Amino acid sequence: MTDNTQRPDSGHADRTPDLPTQYAPADVEGPLYERWVERGYFEADAKSEKEPYTIVIPPPNVTGSLHLGHAFEHTLIDSLTRRKRMQGYEVLWQPGMDHAGIATQNVVERELAKEGKSRHDLGREAFVERVWQWKAESGGQISGQMRRLGDGVAWSRERFTMDEGLSKAVQTIFKKLYDDELIYRAERIINWCPRCLTAISDIEVEYQDDDGELVSIRYGEGDASIVVATTRAETMLGDTGVAVHPEDERYKHLVGTEIELPLTGRRIPVVADEHVDPEFGTGAVKVTPAHDPNDFEIGRRHDLPSITVLDEHGVITAHGPFLGLDRFEARSAIVGALRAEGRIVAEKRPYTHSVGHCSRCKTTLEPRQSMQWWVRTAPLAKAAADAVRDGKVKIHPQEMEKRYFDWVDNLHDWCISRQLWWGHRIPVWYGPDGEMVCVGPDEQPPSGEGWHQETDVLDTWFSSGLWPFSTLGWPEKTESVEKFYPNSVLVTGYDILFFWVVRMMMFGLYAMDGTPPFHTIALHGMVRDQFGKKMSKSFGNAVNPLDWMDKYGSDAVRFTLARGANPGVDVPIGEDWVQGSRNFANKIWNATRFAMMNGATVEGDLPPAEQLSATDRWILSRLNAVVAEVDALYDDYQFAKLSDALFHFAWDEVFDWYVELSKTTFQKGGPEAEASRRVLGEVLDVTLKLLHPIVPFVTETLWTTLTGRESVVIADWPKDSGFRDAAAEREIATLQQVVTEVRRFRSDQGLQPGQKVPARLDLSGTALAAHEDAMRSLLRLQPAGEGFAATASLPVAGATVALDLSGTIDVEAERKRLTKALAAAEKDKAQSTAKLGNEAFLAKAAEVAVEKIRKRLETAEADIERLSAQLEALPKG
Repeated sequence: MTDNTQRPDSGHADRTPDLPTQYAPADVEGPLYERWVERGYFEADAKSEKEPYTIVIPPPNVTGSLHLGHAFEHTLIDSLTRRKRMQGYEVLWQPGMDHAGIATQNVVERELAKEGKSRHDLGREAFVERVWQWKAESGGQISGQMRRLGDGVAWSRERFTMDEGLSKAVQTIFKKLYDDELIYRAERIINWCPRCLTAISDIEVEYQDDDGELVSIRYGEGDASIVVATTRAETMLGDTGVAVHPEDERYKHLVGTEIELPLTGRRIPVVADEHVDPEFGTGAVKVTPAHDPNDFEIGRRHDLPSITVLDEHGVITAHGPFLGLDRFEARSAIVGALRAEGRIVAEKRPYTHSVGHCSRCKTTLEPRQSMQWWVRTAPLAKAAADAVRDGKVKIHPQEMEKRYFDWVDNLHDWCISRQLWWGHRIPVWYGPDGEMVCVGPDEQPPSGEGWHQETDVLDTWFSSGLWPFSTLGWPEKTESVEKFYPNSVLVTGYDILFFWVVRMMMFGLYAMDGTPPFHTIALHGMVRDQFGKKMSKSFGNAVNPLDWMDKYGSDAVRFTLARGANPGVDVPIGEDWVQGSRNFANKIWNATRFAMMNGATVEGDLPPAEQLSATDRWILSRLNAVVAEVDALYDDYQFAKLSDALFHFAWDEVFDWYVELSKTTFQKGGPEAEASRRVLGEVLDVTLKLLHPIVPFVTETLWTTLTGRESVVIADWPKDSGFRDAAAEREIATLQQVVTEVRRFRSDQGLQPGQKVPARLDLSGTALAAHEDAMRSLLRLQPAGEGFAATASLPVAGATVALDLSGTIDVEAERKRLTKALAAAEKDKAQSTAKLGNEAFLAKAAEVAVEKIRKRLETAEADIERLSAQLEALPKG
């Protein structure tokens, strides 16, 4: 398994490890990462004949900094790419950033506000130049933070969604979609932010429960009246109808008639529409087509006019007494006026309901009818759905397919225009006589008097939807497009399955002649605190991963995140878990250092199996099994399981058992010791390689010191040699059983871990005779000398361990302690048995309570058996 292909660095001939006694991540991580980058380990060569493996980074916002969600996702991607690089693939992990239209514009506008200016004072061109200046000076700090984490990205290929090449890609696909009549301009309902003064995407809407009011209003008079309820009374000024269900007997006589809209003097029709739920409220809804998405659709079906009564700032524009009022001021004023006319049937305050807010500025959003640019998604969405249904693209875990189809099969047309200055300006020009011309990247825009370009920019998700191929140089037919498209896998959160993944699927299939952008979509969950609660600054539980990196090291953060990464499932994380991972890194360091001090080596071939001890054959058998297990789990994106398998193999089997069992072998010396040193070197070599993708820094330091070779980053990934030794595994399992049982007995008797006890071992019924010295060392057992008198005898797995505890414990005090504990266990058993035998209790109790009592009974019975055995084993007084 050992990699002998790399050239050794100088200074490693001496077996004494050049390692500090303690691992200090801060001293190691920075210099190591810079060395990796300088040596070009993470770069990708499009001319290479190696099989490609491509992953794009979900582009972080240029305004952003590394949060735990980034750290989690990047750890998973980095683990995949590091392993594939070691397996001999030409790996491209494509880095880059998103221009983040609204967020970036807000940041720069806030800076201008400190100077007493607005963007309008600068004008569009100067403002955009100011944003570029901000990006150069302050943007992209996340890139440095990614280096801290150890991200193995191809830095020379870093892209930005507003750079020249990606801008050309955006203009190219816009023109193609426009020419294919898949982009159009129309007046529809959108999410509007009165503060940012732009339409925003669905992903930028944050829903929260607000305390508002629910007001029931009577429209019309007498038998020709209908009561409707609303949380936005101000929008009634724009009502153009009332809708009821066509089968609702209460209102059939009114369908087709008109009723008077209070406060306005206008008469509006009553229409029958199947969208209305007759069981909800009064079964009648007011229809405001210009200010509600559902009402807009009802209005279209029944040809109702749209009346806009709120401007872009959320101010009333309807003529009358409410003109010029802010929407919230108008709400109170209109309810007051309706109350004065006797139109209010019921009022409920507070009325808690879900309200959309702008994720950037937290302003309450306003559904608003507006002239915007749209993508006609139906044919694109069908192709995206078919690619998964036909097996061209696999979603992992598979149960997430339903969520994908729920989105893509019901996709509405996509609003792609934003009323911003920062972003890709829509490449459409308007002429003096109503002409409209879409211009491609290699075409000249129309000129002359009266021609002007569209002022809106494109939704940020439009450009990020091109990410898997635009970053490779598309629309040019580059070597990188040929080599690295389609991507091998997309690793991202299930929370942006619709907002980003579906868009990449639609655009990739459309632009790349039916070839999907990736073979597999591997979805992970969201990082939460240790109680499963969403992390948020407002909750006071948000964590800066850089703080944990400073305190515990990047490897500890990475291992903690990977160990919690079950596919598609949210990841709870707490600081104590990071501490545990730091302890694991220290264990790796200390055990490897000890092994090297005792001569562990990778020099020369492994001795033949017949020349190895059972202990050596056992660990090699287990090593190969773990290699196979880890490979299978990587291929199934089971990061938590593979991390756990590596943790228990390294800590439990290698460090706690094999290294300890080898100590007596090393002390004896001779050929068996030399063989074990070579086996120990092999085990450490392979174990460090297996751990490297998740904990790269500590493994690089230890592996290069152990092997004298250049870097584990470019070492060969271990392969399962097929070697298995079931007999050796059974033999060591028996040894472990005996040692564990005797250790438990020692602990139960109150003996200190280092306290030596005379003992006689009868191993004649086992295959453990060759291990007696190692067992005595592990158990702190002295030979049975003169005057030895066994006070306890432990039969375990065919072996018998007789111990002389006289003079080591206070037998009477121990007998009293055990007797008291036994009485308590018997009491627990009696109480639990009585409850489980009580039919009345079982009929009323919840299943979880009953199960808890069953477990309590099992524990009590096990304690009784254990304590009774301990009492029986005490010397008879």
